[in-house]
Amino acid sequence: MNRIPMPNPIAEMDGDEMTRVLWADIKRELLEPFVALNTEYYDLGLPHRDETDDAVTTAAAEAIRRLHVGVKCATITPNAQRVEEYGLKKMWRSPNGTIRAILDGTVFRTPIPTPGLRPYIPGWTKPVTVARHSYGDLYKDTEFRIQGPGKAELVFTAADGTVRRETIYDFEGPGVLQGCFNKDSSIENFARSCFEYALGEKKDLWFSAKDTIMKIYDGQFKETFQRLYDQEYRPRFEAAGITYFYSLIDDAVARLIRSEGGIVWALKNYDGDVMSDMISTAFGSLAMMTSVLVSADGNYEYEAAHGTVTRHYYRYLRGEKTSTNPVATIFAWSGALRKRGELDGGGALCAFADDLEKAVMDTIARGVVTGDLAGLLESRPEPVDSAGFLSAVRAELEKKYA
Repeated sequence: MNRIPMPNPIAEMDGDEMTRVLWADIKRELLEPFVALNTEYYDLGLPHRDETDDAVTTAAAEAIRRLHVGVKCATITPNAQRVEEYGLKKMWRSPNGTIRAILDGTVFRTPIPTPGLRPYIPGWTKPVTVARHSYGDLYKDTEFRIQGPGKAELVFTAADGTVRRETIYDFEGPGVLQGCFNKDSSIENFARSCFEYALGEKKDLWFSAKDTIMKIYDGQFKETFQRLYDQEYRPRFEAAGITYFYSLIDDAVARLIRSEGGIVWALKNYDGDVMSDMISTAFGSLAMMTSVLVSADGNYEYEAAHGTVTRHYYRYLRGEKTSTNPVATIFAWSGALRKRGELDGGGALCAFADDLEKAVMDTIARGVVTGDLAGLLESRPEPVDSAGFLSAVRAELEKKYA
């Protein structure tokens, strides 16, 4: 067949372990036979990141800014055990954190409704989108171990030389210390992107934090959202028939559990990380969630919201077949291809992205699923391995593009 043209490239970021294996399989089985795939390739696998002193991660982020679209495989954020296992030079930071800090955007994560699967929370009839701030906080923190007694201080030296100093804690013995930050400009970009996304989806927007405890830090987020809503967005929200409100995060969790879903839930960086995993699992599986980073200046990075599936990778290295769910990674590719088509006026590329996602859903509807979904569906189908699932999706695509 004549493959669908793709004149302009996207930034392609390869990753680690089982998701790296699936990445290559998805390209070979579902993309390259149908699309003249055009990418700038960046290897963000842990060994190559170590070889380049992690410069490859920065280069990949800059490529997304230049090309406006990127697609990323899951990657390892090393801990001490990984440093020893891979013989690393140092404990490199999260590649996601590095990319998000450079792009300074918002990560929107939405569960993929699965045919035949009811959410664990029966009242949730509509997917919940988590809008996760992707700048600063714990992911760009400074931390170190305190070896003995001493005073920890928070010190700020202004450009004019003025020094402000506050005591954090007088340590009477060993402990740990951490500092994190954020910027007004990033918080405002986050709020605007959430308001615009909610308007585009015609869904209510909630923002949740803990300003009763972090009165200044979380209070700045709360004040920014409310100010922008009152000054700019209230008339547009009312015209669209949707609402915005703020609630403490613990109260919001209780409200959400009792709701029907169907909202955009804006959260700070760490809160969004944790709650998006909880919501995707409640809707069925971590492997059934889309994730896209949207920056204020119009750049998009698509990825799977889950990790590198280490346990399956070790089985794969032993020569065993694995039943790893590749859906989120497939949808990362389809999202990136669709956005490339939208930006370039490539209707055929957009149509292929739609057809790819439909082929995945039709495959699942026929009861061809990986192990994580087989145990959740009422029909209890016999699971297939990852290769079998990809072959079934390809067969659905071939019906369309025969």
